[in-house]
Amino acid sequence: MSVTYGKDTKTAIQAKFDAQKIAFAPIMFQAALSLRNLGILELIKNRRKGISIEDIAKELNLSVYGVKVLLEAGLSLEMVMVEDDLYKITKTGWYILCDELTRVNMDFTQDVNYLGMFTLENSIKEGKPTGLREFGNWTTVYEALAHLPEKVKKSWFAFDHFYSDYAFPEILPYVFENNPSKILDVGGNTGKFSIQCAKYNTDVKITILDLPGQLDVAYKNIAENGFEERIDGFSINLLDHSKPFPKNADIVWMSQFLDCFSQQDILHLLNRSCNAINNNGRVYILETYWDNQKFEASTYSLHATSLYFTNIANGCSQMYHSNDMLTLLDKAGLEVEKVVNNIGVSHTLLICKKK
Repeated sequence: MSVTYGKDTKTAIQAKFDAQKIAFAPIMFQAALSLRNLGILELIKNRRKGISIEDIAKELNLSVYGVKVLLEAGLSLEMVMVEDDLYKITKTGWYILCDELTRVNMDFTQDVNYLGMFTLENSIKEGKPTGLREFGNWTTVYEALAHLPEKVKKSWFAFDHFYSDYAFPEILPYVFENNPSKILDVGGNTGKFSIQCAKYNTDVKITILDLPGQLDVAYKNIAENGFEERIDGFSINLLDHSKPFPKNADIVWMSQFLDCFSQQDILHLLNRSCNAINNNGRVYILETYWDNQKFEASTYSLHATSLYFTNIANGCSQMYHSNDMLTLLDKAGLEVEKVVNNIGVSHTLLICKKK
């Protein structure tokens, strides 16, 4: 099911109100974060009959003034409601406080994106991730990952893994339906998928293709799980398109990977993937396409994530429309054999074979 866009049915008053929400969005985001991080929402949630500003301030050792301005912002954010001077949490407030998806997204926004997004206009003009300069002189976030501050790194990996963690258990039966013996995990990062494959099937051998820094992390995780004999690494700059992938794979696997590249780079990566599989091999692509989402919230989140790619990750990639990927697959000499939608939180699996 796709979300339809292009209808403008709001009244002028609704539209103006929504425009003000956008105008003050960065400020109100910080208010929501403060209500969560300072323990105010947690305290209100635990007081089902409601709690006063004064009691909140006293219990959390905060000023009445500070609690008051945050809660008043919380009213406009519809995170709290007030009756007889007693504050209670709303459904929206509960999701801000208790929903893992919302927490992961907020931490990712705050720790990875917030400061850098001040330069989004420059990223659009220059075609470079100018916001990444907040963390150092890096070309892409992938080169920077091993060197990011711990809090930033934690939020980045939490965001990255949250979506894949829900998807991997669902896709493993599709990966092993033809009993592959050799899998290339392209952009395998910390080795999470490769380790799950090794646990799922006792015979398969997997090679992770990634940068040296990511492979160092993957090797530690592989050793901790005792899979050194069945999972190895192939150090490669995946953007160096002169370097071929190892040959004769049964499966080339790419999860939440191709969205990290421009369309030109994706075409090169698909060509190299096509050349890496044997005649009966398949290329598996797991991605979140914004047009394939069941809910508006998912599409909204993916559009926002595209701007992370623009400003922080690399300056040239995005969360793609499915038609973009289908066009590139065709150019690379691949055709889609099977499509599996609604995997995990919001993923689509494309199983592709040579034409």
